[in-house]
Amino acid sequence: MSNKTVMFERELALPALGQGTWYMGEDASQRQKEIAALRAGIDAGLTLIDTAEMYADGGAEEVVGEALQGRREKIFLVSKVYPWNAGGQKAIAACEASLRRLQTDYLDLYLLHWRGNYSLAETVEAMERLIREGKICRWGVSNLDYDDMQELWSVAGGQACATNQVLYHLGSRGIEFDLLPWCRQQQMPVMAYCPLAQAGRLRDDLFNSRAVQEVAHAHQATPAQVLLAWAIREQGLMAIPKASSADHVKENAAALALSLSAEAIALLDKAFPAPGRKTPLDVV
Repeated sequence: MSNKTVMFERELALPALGQGTWYMGEDASQRQKEIAALRAGIDAGLTLIDTAEMYADGGAEEVVGEALQGRREKIFLVSKVYPWNAGGQKAIAACEASLRRLQTDYLDLYLLHWRGNYSLAETVEAMERLIREGKICRWGVSNLDYDDMQELWSVAGGQACATNQVLYHLGSRGIEFDLLPWCRQQQMPVMAYCPLAQAGRLRDDLFNSRAVQEVAHAHQATPAQVLLAWAIREQGLMAIPKASSADHVKENAAALALSLSAEAIALLDKAFPAPGRKTPLDVV
């Protein structure tokens, strides 16, 4: 079966799996390893790279910028702006600083990292200016829940939002109650961060659960590949796992070619059911 892609803005096909960079750029001794991992991911088809000015105070963007040398034209590059920079001249300056660290003259996608003191109208206005100036190609949001998206849709220009990046994995399915169905209705891709869950007890519970282990065995896959395949199991779902080594990246990339059976998905649903009511948006 061919690798999974997501139609972005109805005309651009992107790989359903990308590369996240949270925690990159924090340890200088790991820099070359991180650069090698990103390049290995690109070679494996993970050509969407997500970063943010927040990550290592710009350090992750610098790692990405070095990794992309000679490869920029192959990449769909995403970065995110702090809420307190997401309006007026601050947004312009923040974007320009990100571009310098990334060693590029444009972003394919620029996201509001989470809501802050700037109104959504001010953020949309700044994003539109950045598009006019050629600094970004499109914009979106992150960590906005259903009610936030309704508010955004009521703002002039708000419906140009290209995506919503939210926490989503098998153990955190709250968006399935209202946010995900609404995004489907708008034909807006949802970008899942932490699709393998954060390190800790929940992640261990997922990886070691009988259901995930059974599905992995049946599909001759690893638990991580099962969780990633689940996260991108339908059109419109994308995921951006972070991988700090080339081997880890290659393991992630293999999930693009993994299609879970209906029986496998039913087993996972039974073990980790979606909530039947509205729950607060999970954020990390």
